[in-house]
Amino acid sequence: MGEETEELSYVVVIGAAGIDSKGRADGPLTLGTSTPGLVRVSVGGTGRNVADNLSRLGVDTVLLSAIGDDESGKQILDSAAEIGIDTDYIIVSDEHHTSAYIALLDENGNLVMSVDDMKILAAITPQVIEDERELLAEAAMIVIDSNLSEETIDAIFKLADRYHVPVCADPASVGLARKLMPYLPQIYMITPNLTEARVLADCEIKDEQEAIAAARRLVNAGAKIALITLAEEGVVYATADASGHVPATATNLIDSTGASDAMTATVVFGLLNDIPIDEAVRLGASAAALTLSCSDTVCVDLSLELLYEHLVI
Repeated sequence: MGEETEELSYVVVIGAAGIDSKGRADGPLTLGTSTPGLVRVSVGGTGRNVADNLSRLGVDTVLLSAIGDDESGKQILDSAAEIGIDTDYIIVSDEHHTSAYIALLDENGNLVMSVDDMKILAAITPQVIEDERELLAEAAMIVIDSNLSEETIDAIFKLADRYHVPVCADPASVGLARKLMPYLPQIYMITPNLTEARVLADCEIKDEQEAIAAARRLVNAGAKIALITLAEEGVVYATADASGHVPATATNLIDSTGASDAMTATVVFGLLNDIPIDEAVRLGASAAALTLSCSDTVCVDLSLELLYEHLVI
């Protein structure tokens, strides 16, 4: 992809942009009552998070998303512009409010449960994709999350196939992962977590070797690269020529939100810069570890230099 990316210098990210509200308990959670802890509100959304990380790594990034005509939407626009993300293709709609996500974390920073409201993404219709075909046709890569409608996902893959643009896909959640199954033969890279991978690969995954086998199943189904994140166990990957496991970097876990988005963005960065897949995945694991140790959804200090400093050898 090296020669291609010299001419095609930007990535288009299509997916969710919203406001994250996260509460981390100070001690054991008890259902039906309040637990003391720390509550933080920040910009988020899978697509926006990926775009944010890409931009911080120096990749020209266009975000195609939808926000409400409200204060939350303005906050997302202002934050994206400040980071350097191209916001010209973000739809501002007055039919729905800006996407929102509420996460409950235990005292160790692990996700217990969450609720998301992504109804506004219905504004990203197949017609929007067709109207922006020139933008997508000239991209070095397209990154999507599964918060999009099935019809819009189909339109993206048809357009990408027409113009030979590689597509990376993040399942976003277990419930949304099945949307990607028909497109595995067209996916350049897919980045599920453990529970999403069980759905996509249709198999049990109880240990590292079974995770690698599941990644190979996804490659056998057509994906060029499959990454499966395993939380504190790190990440496994597979291509047609190689597979492996990268252990997680030791870190002080503050908040697990956004770690997989950082990994996806960093591996995309690596692929665009002809970094070998094993090194790109290790850089992705480094980015995930840095994000885990940040209270924000994206590590604001993210840089290539910092990634190499924390690289798992």
